[in-house]
Amino acid sequence: MPIFHRTLCAGAFAFLIAFGARADVTLPTILAEHMVVQRGLPVHIWGTAGPGESVSVSFRGETRSASAGRLGRWSLYLPPGEAGGPFELTVKAANTIALTDVLVGDVWVASGQSNMELPVSSAANAHAEIASANFPRIRLFQAIDKVSDYPLEDIAARGGWAACSPESVARFSAVAYYFARQLQQKLNVPIGLIESDWGGTPADAWTSLRGLSADAALMPVFAEWARINDDRATVMLERQKQERDWERAAAKARSEGAAPPPRQWQPNGNNSWMPAGLFNAMIAPLTPFPIRGAIWYQGESNTSPERAPIYARLFQTMIRDWRRAWGQGDFPFLFVQLANFKTSPESMWPEVRDAQRQTLALANTGMAVIIDIGDPDNIHPTDKQDVGLRLALAARAITYGEKIEFSGPLFRQATPEAGGLRVWFDHAQDGLNAKGGDLQGFEIAAANRKFVPAAARIDGATVVVSNPDVTAPVYVRYGWASNPACNLYNSAGLPASPFRSGE
Repeated sequence: MPIFHRTLCAGAFAFLIAFGARADVTLPTILAEHMVVQRGLPVHIWGTAGPGESVSVSFRGETRSASAGRLGRWSLYLPPGEAGGPFELTVKAANTIALTDVLVGDVWVASGQSNMELPVSSAANAHAEIASANFPRIRLFQAIDKVSDYPLEDIAARGGWAACSPESVARFSAVAYYFARQLQQKLNVPIGLIESDWGGTPADAWTSLRGLSADAALMPVFAEWARINDDRATVMLERQKQERDWERAAAKARSEGAAPPPRQWQPNGNNSWMPAGLFNAMIAPLTPFPIRGAIWYQGESNTSPERAPIYARLFQTMIRDWRRAWGQGDFPFLFVQLANFKTSPESMWPEVRDAQRQTLALANTGMAVIIDIGDPDNIHPTDKQDVGLRLALAARAITYGEKIEFSGPLFRQATPEAGGLRVWFDHAQDGLNAKGGDLQGFEIAAANRKFVPAAARIDGATVVVSNPDVTAPVYVRYGWASNPACNLYNSAGLPASPFRSGE
């Protein structure tokens, strides 16, 4: 036998021995002690073992078995159950894994960009909120930023599951925590939070290649990625120069006893804008894990003139894509509309807000309007308590069936009336009001779409708008600016969503 052939066979044999030695049953990172599994749905347990190996799983007095396939993968389902715990879940094969302190309740995925990522420690009233965060029946799981060009089977995480405490909550998503706190106190069931977000990222990075490529209208996503890659060499040189400049500035500051300046944020860090890159690494590995729903806070990175025009289509595609990947039907998907913020003139924040409003056409979606609680000078407003509260209102109504008002007024239609327009709203059945004075924020236009400010008055559950210079108005819009002056609310104290008719 030739020497190279004997060497190859010996290497292959050694690999097989090593593989057999490492064929203990294993579980993915998301399946760990302290986790919450979804109530009312079959409990999915999966992992790897030696090919053909029999694996049994016991939980709440039920045992199910499966055999690993030729590649070592195995998967099984245990019967659904009601909320409760703690329980122990045991996995047995050649070895045994015992997961303790497992709760059964409702699991929510929290995703998006930096406003979802902003931790409790950076939000308003952080010291008091952290000190009081003793909620052992809220469990927290936090993914680590990662990009992949294909769907991964396991997720990178910061530790494992942890009970909510002052120690664990400090650097966890403030929006997600305040959302879960509201639900846990109202429902009195365990809540599991999976935080998987990355600041400064576009929605296309969170959508699968299958979802993006199935719609020709989303081809601009790939054209924009091609442009980014074409410019990559120049961008890298620019970043190297900025880093050198920063190092000099930091050294000077330290020599003067001052704090170094912050590094300048750069888009597409570590390829985080790659179409489907974050879906592959930070969402796909979660999809075998049954959930109750998802909350989402994103949009700022899709407000450029290149990205904003397709955001309505892209966002709806992303939601459908996640629902397809989880295979649980139209699970609740609740999201936050962009807050008020002073942006550059070319940014299309009003258009993205309206695209988010249009997304409510999808079943089981809800939107938290926060046009009144942003910070005009800070893209990361620190009032995350009210954001979490408004998302929780949507969950309580849409997901859990409570008979409560959960949304501010939403534009339904505009009808001509005596030289003006009457604007009709949903979520206004108990009347409307203008907070803080006269009603502001409305504009109208004739068929030429040249908008001018409108006089507006509330009439029950409607608003009548007019301008003497527009004798035949056709279109109306409200709050149409990055940082608008607008003050329409319903009787529940929830703000109206900005909108533009005729879209």
